[in-house]
Amino acid sequence: MRLFFSRHIPHFRRVLLVESGSRYLVEGLLPSLYAKFAEGQQVDLVTCFPGVPKGFDASRGRVHRVTDYIGSEARTRFYSKLRAQGYEITGIICSGEPIMTKWKWVLAWQVQAKVFILNENGDYFWFQKSEWRTIKHFILFRAGLSGSAGISTVLRVLLFPFTFTYLLLCAAYYHLRRIART
Repeated sequence: MRLFFSRHIPHFRRVLLVESGSRYLVEGLLPSLYAKFAEGQQVDLVTCFPGVPKGFDASRGRVHRVTDYIGSEARTRFYSKLRAQGYEITGIICSGEPIMTKWKWVLAWQVQAKVFILNENGDYFWFQKSEWRTIKHFILFRAGLSGSAGISTVLRVLLFPFTFTYLLLCAAYYHLRRIART
């Protein structure tokens, strides 16, 4: 997560895309990446899916499969290998799907590159300090705490200990009453 405190956006020469969401999102992103930054660009992909996405140019990038790196030693070697590649940009998909959740955040941390986050609508934002409002809204939305649903979620969290205590006391009362009758 290099350059979190900087607004500087590096050149798109070496990009690592983490396919941690539906494949159609990467398939929609790849053509625009290739068209916009055509000269000498390499886009590598980390995925858990079989095959490659439509539009992926194998002559301009490699595919890394997370299933090839089982065990902590293999993952450590994989992280070192990716760090050595010198990626300038890392793109992760945060689409609300539980696909490669741990992988995408570990890779964002391990690969020293500027991070952008692509959501399920195909919109993206840079993971940097100046985008703190967007990041805050994104986290609140994912946690179910945005809009009118946020109030009910907070109330449920606050009432949970009281509800749980009430249910425990009721269960204890009825069990003790049954034991006392026998």
